[in-house]
Amino acid sequence: MKVKALALLLLLAIGAHAQDVTEPPATAKVKYTVLGIGRQVYACGEDGKWTLQEPQADLIDTQTHQPVGTHTKGPTWTWSDGSAITGKVLQQRVSADSIPWLLLQVQSSGGSGALSTIAFIRRSDTQGGVPQAANICGAQNVGSTINVPYQATYTFYTAQ
Repeated sequence: MKVKALALLLLLAIGAHAQDVTEPPATAKVKYTVLGIGRQVYACGEDGKWTLQEPQADLIDTQTHQPVGTHTKGPTWTWSDGSAITGKVLQQRVSADSIPWLLLQVQSSGGSGALSTIAFIRRSDTQGGVPQAANICGAQNVGSTINVPYQATYTFYTAQ
């Protein structure tokens, strides 16, 4: 009995210290944290499934509560100074009732502003953004779109 209890405690301790797969490399440094508030746009396909077309979100500074940019298809983040980055998903953590948490690596950047030194983006603390059972995708509505409200925390990191 003691061996089982010790084994369980060891597994719990390891699990508590296991790194979240959406965390960036340890050398990465937080540059900005913003709240994304908007919608995920889905289209109904001939296969009877909703397919993500694009996110449409405003990025809100968590300190000043002022808009600082947008998040759109790509996935692309554009800052109010005109700088922009596009990311590629490296890791994801599935969420039961909302869009997944993600770790993305910057694939391309434009402009020489706030986002020009960003290497990684993390989407976390997601709420919503997933079509619900009431959103039926069937033969009668192929090609139609729905907008599903969501919000998430976006953290932007430099490589070091």
